[in-house]
Amino acid sequence: MVSVAPPLSHHHHHHHHRPIIYRTTQLSDTNNHSLLPIFTPKASLSLSTHTHKTTHSQTQTTSNPLLQHFHKLCDSGNLTEALNFLQRDSLSNAIFNSVQRAEALGVLLQACGHRKDIETGRKVHQMVSASTQFSNDFVLNTRLITMYSMCGSPLDSRLVFDGLKRKNLFLWNALVSGYARNELYVEAITLFTELISVTEFKPDNFTLPCVIKACAGNLDVGLGKVIHGMAMKMGLISDVFVGNALIALYGKCGFVEEAVKVFDCMPERNLVSWNSMISGFSENGFFRESYHMFREILEGEEGLVPDVATLVTVLPVCAAVGDVIMGMVVHCLAVKLGLNHNLIVNNALIHMYSKCGYFTEAEILFSKSNNKNVVSWNSMIGGYSREGNVCRTFDLLRKMQMELGNMKVNEVTILNVLQACLEESEMLCLKELHGYSFRHGLQYDQLVANAFVAAYAKCGSLSSAEHVFYGIETKTVNSWNALIGGHAQNGDPRMALDLYFQMTYSGIDPDWYSIGSLLLACAHLKCLCYGKEIHGFVLRNGLEMDSFIGISLLSLYVQCRKVLSARALFDRMENKILVSWNAMISGYSQNGLPDESLNLFRQMLFDGIQPYEIAITSIFGACSQLSALRLGKEMHCFALKAHLTEDIFVGCSLIDMYAKIGCIEQSQRVFDSLKEKDEASWNVIIAGYGIHGHGNKAMELFEQMQISGHKPDWFTFIGLLMACSHAGLVTEGLKYLSQMQNLYGIEPKLEHYACVVDMLGRAGQLDEALKLILEMPEEPDAGIWSSLLSSCRIYGDWDMGAKVAEKLLALEPDKAENYVLLSNLYAGSGKWDDVRRVRQRMKDTGLQKDAGRSWIELGGKVYSFVVGDELLSESEEIRYMWRRLEEKISKIGYKPNTDSVLHELREEEKIEVLRGHSEKLAISFGLLNTTKGVTLRICKNLRICVDCHNAAKLISKAAEREIIVRDNKRFHHFKHGFCSCQDYW
Repeated sequence: MVSVAPPLSHHHHHHHHRPIIYRTTQLSDTNNHSLLPIFTPKASLSLSTHTHKTTHSQTQTTSNPLLQHFHKLCDSGNLTEALNFLQRDSLSNAIFNSVQRAEALGVLLQACGHRKDIETGRKVHQMVSASTQFSNDFVLNTRLITMYSMCGSPLDSRLVFDGLKRKNLFLWNALVSGYARNELYVEAITLFTELISVTEFKPDNFTLPCVIKACAGNLDVGLGKVIHGMAMKMGLISDVFVGNALIALYGKCGFVEEAVKVFDCMPERNLVSWNSMISGFSENGFFRESYHMFREILEGEEGLVPDVATLVTVLPVCAAVGDVIMGMVVHCLAVKLGLNHNLIVNNALIHMYSKCGYFTEAEILFSKSNNKNVVSWNSMIGGYSREGNVCRTFDLLRKMQMELGNMKVNEVTILNVLQACLEESEMLCLKELHGYSFRHGLQYDQLVANAFVAAYAKCGSLSSAEHVFYGIETKTVNSWNALIGGHAQNGDPRMALDLYFQMTYSGIDPDWYSIGSLLLACAHLKCLCYGKEIHGFVLRNGLEMDSFIGISLLSLYVQCRKVLSARALFDRMENKILVSWNAMISGYSQNGLPDESLNLFRQMLFDGIQPYEIAITSIFGACSQLSALRLGKEMHCFALKAHLTEDIFVGCSLIDMYAKIGCIEQSQRVFDSLKEKDEASWNVIIAGYGIHGHGNKAMELFEQMQISGHKPDWFTFIGLLMACSHAGLVTEGLKYLSQMQNLYGIEPKLEHYACVVDMLGRAGQLDEALKLILEMPEEPDAGIWSSLLSSCRIYGDWDMGAKVAEKLLALEPDKAENYVLLSNLYAGSGKWDDVRRVRQRMKDTGLQKDAGRSWIELGGKVYSFVVGDELLSESEEIRYMWRRLEEKISKIGYKPNTDSVLHELREEEKIEVLRGHSEKLAISFGLLNTTKGVTLRICKNLRICVDCHNAAKLISKAAEREIIVRDNKRFHHFKHGFCSCQDYW
């Protein structure tokens, strides 16, 4: 039995016909993915050999005790003793007569073939060749050809064939069969062509199955159809062996409809027919039909009993769809039929259980097996490797090497173990495995070398990946794909593009996987120009309908913020799979289009597609962008009913959503309810408290995280530093920045420095902030300069602000927000000429300031307001409500802060502008449409101004309402006339 190596990348086989399945079934639908069989079963799935009548009489076999003894020697594997027995007879001629001697030679040759004992076989060959009586015997020479082919030496078979002066059909058939058996498919077809063109022999029901097998091995369905036509003309189509071979051919080549037609038209079927049909369905992803055929065997009137081949064909189907219940049914059937101790069946069961995640059951079968082979070990190792259990994977690998009987690791073992090497922490194990491969000569295998390239890239060592790649003598497209994909997926997308050009320059054309990696690289680089060129290549080569390519294109346009193009591509997809829905929904959410994301999610449900974790996490993100608490709660309920909340990513998304909607208490409840808390869940809750300004609580959680045994990472410190920034905890923030590198060994990145610069700027320590920027090991980005410029405006440092603005505009000259910051800086100091100059520059470059916008969710619907909005039908009521509120809060200390209006206007005009601010409109609308005591939740796209902040504090007291406002920096909880930020924002 040969174990098939797992592929480096999954892909679809493109066939000329879309299979039409005529059989109906009541089984539930399963995913239509390609099944890569782990086992190549023998027995009834293999091409059975025909037993032709020989010219030798068998009558004396039972009457001669010495011949019976000779048969027993051959059957028991004592071939040397059997050979000695024959050699003694050849010297004395006293044991067997000529007929019996011929029979004995034939039996011994058959035994040599079955035992793959080519040395004994050669000695028998010498005896036959030395005999004038047997040297030209058709039967013995047929046995010789078959023996050599079974021992893996088809060249010797050919030498025997060519050395014969006279040949019959059996000899031709034996050689064609030998070529097919040794996967020399072209040679088998060539020999068949010679048979029908230069001899008078007509192919029979042994010849055609061998040739059809060669066509299947060569994936030449065209020639297979020619042989099919020949079988019909010769009247051999009704032969069960010919029919079985045709079913196997069509199934392997993806022509399932033709396989079904052959099966349905067969006048006689045996178990091989059913097994071949099950295999054809499963290899092409029709798992439901495979189950149906299996059930028909059990329930059919033909009295067929499943054999080893049946079970090891059905079990991989159970593994592929994760149907452990059906797998257990097959297991029970194996026990009932007494097949469970068969090594092939036991290996298939181990693979099924491990693939379905039932490792206890797999371990029991594995430990109880007394005759493990390399496939047994590979099945267990592959199971733990796919699960990501690195320790158990390598533990089994070491035990395998210490196994009695010198269990030898092969290429499949290495490929299975490499699946576990996905993180930088596994680099040492990866190098250990690479060294082992070198010592045992396994690194020369093409698949192994390509897998090492991919593994090193995934573990963060692109240089090692390149070293392995350039050591590959003959580079195939898969070798290039491994390196291109490694760079595209692991931080060097530009190099991925360069490697593609090198590949095409070397004369190798890209395949669908190359295109997918290039599109990923362009998406990371946001390089729409190259991406469109690749899209053109895809269209010219008819690849757009491939689901993998389609989703890669979708992701490219989403990443490049071309959402309309992405949606047009999505709408053109004929068969939208779940991944395409997920990509489009998350694309809308990532590009700040939460309404479109929610609408598409509703369409997905309407179309009957069951969403999974990825879609749910994207929808939670959309709800948080809208600050839509009711919608968020509805989605939370949906996730609970769909049993999705146990997923750690869904749990983290829930914590994040409630935090960003303003319900930090609900975030805490979700966090507390998690059965298993990992670093990500701790990071999200710490960041949640950070954006709410609860610095002390964030620091408390940080300590609890470490006590619980979780190590803080890069993201932990972003949340922690952000919390210190919003809470004004400067000393603590600087301490954490220092501890990152000195205590935890984490090198601060730009994001960490940005938090600290923001923290120092908010505290008015502008010189310290500038000093930190200048001493940073990395060049500051526009975000850091923007943060410092904002602080300069707040604290009135016009000179530093002008210098910072110069740096900022040099980095991002086409961003309107930067000009607005500079304009506000000049307006704050009364430099109106400079304000007009900046605004004119914006106008000349076609930039436009984002209008202040606020929104509020009421009754599951989101209402949006723009500064100075006069178009709403409720505008008059809203203005009236604000007038009433203004009167109330004026009595308890409200005075319009006209410094918040950075325009050259009269004082009365400034007050009127303040009345039209979007958050005031949203608050007024909320009070108009809610009952007393209901908390108002407002979102704003810009930083809340001082006047609106003061007004909201007093409204919360006058109206006896809690008002929660999320601006583009943080949360403000207004209650009883106070704000949670303590006027520090």
